[in-house]
Amino acid sequence: MNHGVHGTAALRDRTRPDPVGPAPVGVVIATRDRSASLAVTVRNLLALPERPEVLVVDNASTDDTRAMLARDFPQVRVLALPANRGALARTHGVRALRTPYVAFSDDDSWWAPGALSTAARHFERHRRLGLLAARTLVGPADTADPLNDLLARSPLGTATDLPGTQVLGFLGCAAVARREAYLDAGGYHPLLFFGAEETLLAYDLAARGWGVTHCPDVTAHHHPDPGPRTGRSAVVRRNELLTAWLRRPLPHTLARTRALAAEARRDPSARQALRETLLRLPAALRARRPLPPHVERAARLLDEAAEAAGADGAAGATGATGTAGAAEAAGAAESAQADRPAAATDGATP
Repeated sequence: MNHGVHGTAALRDRTRPDPVGPAPVGVVIATRDRSASLAVTVRNLLALPERPEVLVVDNASTDDTRAMLARDFPQVRVLALPANRGALARTHGVRALRTPYVAFSDDDSWWAPGALSTAARHFERHRRLGLLAARTLVGPADTADPLNDLLARSPLGTATDLPGTQVLGFLGCAAVARREAYLDAGGYHPLLFFGAEETLLAYDLAARGWGVTHCPDVTAHHHPDPGPRTGRSAVVRRNELLTAWLRRPLPHTLARTRALAAEARRDPSARQALRETLLRLPAALRARRPLPPHVERAARLLDEAAEAAGADGAAGATGATGTAGAAEAAGAAESAQADRPAAATDGATP
């Protein structure tokens, strides 16, 4: 995307080669009512040597987000949604971009210098790669996110035609996707809105034949707000169960539902999650599409690994929900960290 080159300056530019050329990776940022932290994110992204196109998808902010972007970052494209669309804001962004690869940031995360170039090389060398889960460093101290180890230890191992380790989960603000693959899989599912929404996308990518892997040589920075996230646990549990109803076998899903119902007798968060799941269950049943056998085997292998880790006292890495390990690594990250940008897509219930 060319910003601000016109007239004779444009003619002069045509006489000498561009030493860098347009970046093959664009960046989509979903945001809502977080203009101050968004400004930090955009500033870091614009400073990258790859010079990626940056597209901000504004989930109907009520603060000064749009005015701030127009004033301070006129070179950044803004897609202003009329209502809060949750995680679907990212899909609107992917459709609006035309780069072959799309990196996702939230309004408190950005990419390390060189990370997007490394990601592009992985995609160019591995045609089946659909989505890449990056290594995430948290806060000013660049503390390694516990999710990094969870993904690296995935029992799915490696594949000869893919980089890194195969996974069925990722953190939404630390992922790069092949645009073709993302759209082929349908993007984020509208039923989930936001919270532990990544696992379902990973399932759908794998079901369509695309690879999902963890590549620790690609790095994202995440600087979350340390404030409390009231009600987050219920949303994550709801969406994990809805994901099961949408894609997993009925015996597995019924067992998960019974377990949540048992917890609901004594846990208000579980009661809320169960109530919200039941309200959405008719829509989930209409959209139900069980995973192909090979993807279901992979998901079950991850379930078994998580159960074994729990038996060994290591289940804490999967967060407060205690479910599904690396196959639901996105949900695990949501539960284990009260640090996902709540305002980026929260604030409304579908």
